Amino acid sequence: MKSALDVQQLLKRFGIFVYLGDREAELQLMEEEVREIYAAGLITPQDFREAMIIIKSELNKYKSGH
Repeated sequence: MKSALDVQQLLKRFGIFVYLGDREAELQLMEEEVREIYAAGLITPQDFREAMIIIKSELNKYKSGH
């Protein structure tokens, strides 16, 4: 995974579609959903780590831009 789009694609594999119209809220919801699918044992630790790094990075970019 290299981008937030890749994280969205990961979530879509599990029927999770995140669109709220508020980028910060979307990223926070994506983070929560990734945590839940990881806790359920549906993704690998590596996928979890990569997704969390991407989400945190995107949140930092968003917050520094606003």
